[in-house]
Amino acid sequence: MQTHYRRPNAAGRHQRSVKKTDTPRMKPEIEPLLKNVFTRIGKPESAPFRPDAFQMEALQAVQEADCLVVAPTGSGKTWIAQEAIRSFHGRGGRCWYASPLKALTNAKWVEFGGIFGDGQVGILTGDTKENADAPIIVGTTEILRNQLYDVMHRGEDMDCDLVILDEAHFLGDPDRGVVWEEILIYLPVRVNILLLSATIGNADEIGRWLVSIRKKPCVIVREEKRPVPLYPLFLHPSGRIMPYLEKQDLYGRLASFAAEGARSHGRRGTPPHFGEIIHVLERFQLLPAIFFLKSRSDCDAALRSCREMANPIESDAFGNDLEEQLRRAPYLRQHKHLRDIERARVAAHHGGQLPAWKFLVETMMKRGHLNAIFATSTVAAGVNFPARTICLLNSDLFNGHEFSPLRGTEFHQMTGRAGRRGQDRIGFLLVIPGRFMDLLHVRKLLFREPEAIVSRIKNDFSMILNLLLSHTPADIRDVFEKSLASFQLSRNVKQAPARGQGSSLWEDFLVHLGFLKAEGFVDDGDRLTDTGAWASKLRLDQPLLIAECLRRDAFPRQDEKLLAAVVAPFVHDGDQETRIDLKKMPRRLSQASLRVAKTIKPLSRRMEDAGFAVTPLSGWTSVVMYQWARGGDWDEIVQAAGIADGDLAMLILRTADNLRQLMSLKQTHPDIAALAFAAREAILREPVVFE
Repeated sequence: MQTHYRRPNAAGRHQRSVKKTDTPRMKPEIEPLLKNVFTRIGKPESAPFRPDAFQMEALQAVQEADCLVVAPTGSGKTWIAQEAIRSFHGRGGRCWYASPLKALTNAKWVEFGGIFGDGQVGILTGDTKENADAPIIVGTTEILRNQLYDVMHRGEDMDCDLVILDEAHFLGDPDRGVVWEEILIYLPVRVNILLLSATIGNADEIGRWLVSIRKKPCVIVREEKRPVPLYPLFLHPSGRIMPYLEKQDLYGRLASFAAEGARSHGRRGTPPHFGEIIHVLERFQLLPAIFFLKSRSDCDAALRSCREMANPIESDAFGNDLEEQLRRAPYLRQHKHLRDIERARVAAHHGGQLPAWKFLVETMMKRGHLNAIFATSTVAAGVNFPARTICLLNSDLFNGHEFSPLRGTEFHQMTGRAGRRGQDRIGFLLVIPGRFMDLLHVRKLLFREPEAIVSRIKNDFSMILNLLLSHTPADIRDVFEKSLASFQLSRNVKQAPARGQGSSLWEDFLVHLGFLKAEGFVDDGDRLTDTGAWASKLRLDQPLLIAECLRRDAFPRQDEKLLAAVVAPFVHDGDQETRIDLKKMPRRLSQASLRVAKTIKPLSRRMEDAGFAVTPLSGWTSVVMYQWARGGDWDEIVQAAGIADGDLAMLILRTADNLRQLMSLKQTHPDIAALAFAAREAILREPVVFE
């Protein structure tokens, strides 16, 4: 017999009811070798906090120099950042904490506000701007880079004494790494830099590069020891848990068991029964757990097999904390997965969900209310809610284009979530066999270092327009000479940067510069024209196309809803299929969209002829944005379009960010700037935004 919850009663207390379940296919068992290991499970004795030696070393180093800290997830890198801020702030200095994720930025804003006082901490992201003149700023890296563009243009010094770059391994991100590299090149030498990461394989090289361009010491601080030891396990399809690495003969048995599990899942097409796996983990006190799955649909489907596995523990704290989150975002009271949290204490977490829902899941997990989360790899990249056990079902990962074998960096990001400092004496990796699990590859990953970071710097029109505000082409060539790409190429590293970087950055720049001259953004003296000057404020993916619409008066002038709708296609870069019938597009929207399309078509062709990539505009984005801006019902829009909540929310947030860029043109295009403000107001509402 098992129990599950009804919704809270009037007093907020959860009540039990009883439900019979089928006989489980898994029988919880462990190999005898694990009995001693499992005696270590539990919470360590509480003790006064004492910083580790590496934390003190880093804190001391950043007072007088740059510092790169490479230490495992959960080892206390945030403490270093916090105490560095306390030190600089205490003597009147100003600090900037930058992170790659808005969710992480928002969390740090709240955390630092509680430590230093709300009035001392501000936040700057594409969505939020609060207390922007505070001595401690928390924001996204793109905003920090944009601030550097602005101070260079004005010929001013950066009003900051310490910059902290969290998740610094994003320096090697194919899409966004250029932003980190630009920041490190542009920051004044006077400003000390603290870089924090768990997964940089070539820290010494990054340190030498920083010394070469900043002419000041960069101290490398490493901590190899995990704060909570990791023990790898293997789950046999029968429910028996086995050690993963103990003996070679045992490893041979695991391989045969894995093949058996793969055949089982592949031949019958049946996914693992996650409810039974959770039951096995619960039997041996291995919860809470994070299951890393291949796709959003896999995460959602996993919940279904847990709906008979109700949680028998009553808790007023659970009900109170859940109600607190639902008050912040009332729309979530109707969320289709809320019942899974209430009754089975499980949740899915992925990019297809609303930001408010992901925040609710993260909060409930961090407060100890969930048994398991089914997640895609996004959880591993900066979202902070560790578990006792990490469950791995696949040895590959979707990289945005295709599935490829897990790399050391990705694997360490995932396993770094296993074991909660202060709550666990030991953490576990549980390998679960299946069609997409290569046991030998995972075994190798356990001993593999994170990959080396390779420069991702590249030219784009927005960067060049902003550099030309304050630099001559000769100055820009010097910037390229300072790049990590140039540094790595000069040393013939094994992983040389891709073509189009390093020495060829200059040639590529000249191609961009020639095109900007031909289109009237730059004059013959290599200075920005008036058009180029205001276009530089469009820090977007497609600044020239947006500028062309402004130059030729193609955007709507009276209707903010239409403006939001025609801007939306410029932010979408995917090939998503939807159920939208463009033939049924409202007439006013069709006319406005056609005007924009006709306006940019000649420029798009010239860009393509010159070798520049141009992303086709997706008409469906205009339809859903127009419906939303006009006050349409969220659920009806999502259902009619056949898209995920998270995808629509991301489209709206990115559109709002593009509208914010149009708002910056108050001096040259006051009417459009005002209309863009009204358009943002129309689309930024619940459930996209929440308290």
